[in-house]
Amino acid sequence: MSKEDLILKRLDEIEAKVALVHERAVAAQNLRRELQPVMNDAFKLMLHELGDVETGFQLEDSFELLKTMMRNVKNITYTIKQLENVIDLWHTSEPLLKSTVPKAIAYLDDLEQKGVFRTYQAMLSLRAKVAQEYGPEQIEQMGDAFVFLIGMLNKLSDPKVREMIEKASDAFTSMDLREVEPCGMFGMMKAMSSPEAKQGLGVMVEMTKTLGKLK
Repeated sequence: MSKEDLILKRLDEIEAKVALVHERAVAAQNLRRELQPVMNDAFKLMLHELGDVETGFQLEDSFELLKTMMRNVKNITYTIKQLENVIDLWHTSEPLLKSTVPKAIAYLDDLEQKGVFRTYQAMLSLRAKVAQEYGPEQIEQMGDAFVFLIGMLNKLSDPKVREMIEKASDAFTSMDLREVEPCGMFGMMKAMSSPEAKQGLGVMVEMTKTLGKLK
């Protein structure tokens, strides 16, 4: 191959490369032309957003933040390690919570259905009303009286006492005062001949003896 042929071959290769570069340049120019409106809008939007934070951000703040982080590298490292411990604890307790939380929710729902929370709310409202009407000293005295009443209620837990109160209540309930007539000495003597009157008199005597012990 002669030198002229080699030169022509090299020229053809150079021409092909130049054509390829030209095509790429044209494609890049077209892409730039297409992206230019988008870039302009993005640049305007960025300027607008930066304008909102301009008053609250200064370049000096970035350096101050960087220096603070460098001074607290140990604290940041410690915080990250503690965060890892928290994450490990969460992974450990998560299965337990999955089984416990539904049970707790069901238990609280059962209390709600039984009206326990409404009762507590009513008790809080009652305490608020008492606090409005009475002072701390009066409430303290009421507390002493309340303790006394609890002691009395404890005594009422005795079956004998409950039975006596129930019988007395039934007796007073069955008695009709509208049928009571005036009674003199002879009427009393006549009434005492009945077994019920004698039994009642015996009860009164026993109660009198018991009341005499209070002195």
